[in-house]
Amino acid sequence: MKILVLGGTRFFGVHMVNDLIEKGHEVTIATRGQTPDDFGDSVMRIHLDRTDEDSIKAMISDTHYDVIIDKIAYCSNDVRKLMDNADCDEYIYMSSTAVYDPLHPDTKEDDFDVNGGELIWCDRPDFPYDVVKRHAEYALWQKYSDKKFVAVRYPFVIGKDDYTKRLYFYVEHVLKQLPMKIDNLDNKMSFIRSDEAGKFISFLVDKDFTGAVNGSSRSTISIKDILEYLKKETGMDAVLSDDGDPAPYNGTPEYSIDTQKAESLGFKFTDINDWIFDLLDYYIDVAHEGMLGLYDTIE
Repeated sequence: MKILVLGGTRFFGVHMVNDLIEKGHEVTIATRGQTPDDFGDSVMRIHLDRTDEDSIKAMISDTHYDVIIDKIAYCSNDVRKLMDNADCDEYIYMSSTAVYDPLHPDTKEDDFDVNGGELIWCDRPDFPYDVVKRHAEYALWQKYSDKKFVAVRYPFVIGKDDYTKRLYFYVEHVLKQLPMKIDNLDNKMSFIRSDEAGKFISFLVDKDFTGAVNGSSRSTISIKDILEYLKKETGMDAVLSDDGDPAPYNGTPEYSIDTQKAESLGFKFTDINDWIFDLLDYYIDVAHEGMLGLYDTIE
């Protein structure tokens, strides 16, 4: 298949593009040209500004793609600028479980009413992240319902290549005995591993499916579980304080993500307990190296 990827040069986008290549698809990546990639001659490349409609129109309107995968659309105007100028059979939009309000245990796709809110054509700075992502989905269902599209909803994506360092924050603070302010210590939460996040989107390109679909590792974990594992492995207690550094996952309620729809298509997600502790071990090693002055960034 002829596939255009907007945003595939870092984090789980790299896993996605590599999987598409391995499956024999003809892949073009569209970026601003500022982030190098290691795909070599396996992909074609075009440069465009995702927020500039003229740039999008100039680069893609004359080319037909079987599938366009859009990892970097945040708001309704991002969706509009692409959908009004793209020639494709299917559009896969990278959404988020942030669209659910509220998140709760066993969150299902239908828990977000895609036709229940008034669409506002907005840009990324106009509203908080969860709000602009909702309006992006409102745009798909309320203005482009005649098109074939998929909205993929992920919770927190983590892995060795996670540039946000959100999970690493807890490891580093424990090892360096830095105070943390955590407001949801006991809340069980969902995550997905970065390579699976990429491979699931790749998996969807040739599936006869339209609509919203959740992706998430099976089972949940709390920050308390994570800190208890860190204590077991390092012998060090977390330093908790209302005056400490605010923790990255603060404010997240207890929730889990239902993935029955994804699994009915044939994709099986791993259980978080089968891999997150290995990831924490890796982060412990990274933090130890950083404390020795060798490096303090995640490779």
